[in-house]
Amino acid sequence: MLKEHRSLIIFLLLFSTVLIWSAIHPHDRFTWWLEVIPALIGVFILLLTYRFFQFTILVYFLVLVHASILFIGGHYTYAEMPLFNWFRDIWDLDRNYYDRLGHFAQGFIPAIIIRELLIRTSPLQGSKWLPVTVICICLAISATYELVEFTVALLTGEAAEAFLGTQGDVWDTQWDMLLALIGSIISYITLRFIHSRQLQKIVMRD
Repeated sequence: MLKEHRSLIIFLLLFSTVLIWSAIHPHDRFTWWLEVIPALIGVFILLLTYRFFQFTILVYFLVLVHASILFIGGHYTYAEMPLFNWFRDIWDLDRNYYDRLGHFAQGFIPAIIIRELLIRTSPLQGSKWLPVTVICICLAISATYELVEFTVALLTGEAAEAFLGTQGDVWDTQWDMLLALIGSIISYITLRFIHSRQLQKIVMRD
């Protein structure tokens, strides 16, 4: 338990460090706020509920990774992330693919959070419907985010262009949801065993 608390403190320090770096002279302040707000809200909820509901250390680590992806995207914008610009140029790609990574993570990381919530708070533990439900919720989250992007674009016009990050691709929305779907499936397949072991430790502790 003490080891987990130390890990969480380290995660919070890393979260704060990346957030502060991200806030220093971002490419566009409006886009920065749009990108970082979901991470800030998510971590605030985790802190608010920590006394009553503690997730596995895997979930907290994944939240840190996802938040870092959002903070980096907010700092540079998803279309101008330097490392992925370098990938684009050296491999002669048609676009900066950091946005695609972000939407893959949008499925990969929530899948484990949702899995844990359903296993610990619903009758779906051990059910064959658990993976289907997890993946469907991840896809719903992705679709909802696309609707948020659509609403922001309608309300702000060109000011939301960097936030949308379509880079001229008319199928960008469909690609985003597909990658979130793929991310959730891969996450469930690859992380469910280590996640289940950590969940078992929580059950034994409680």
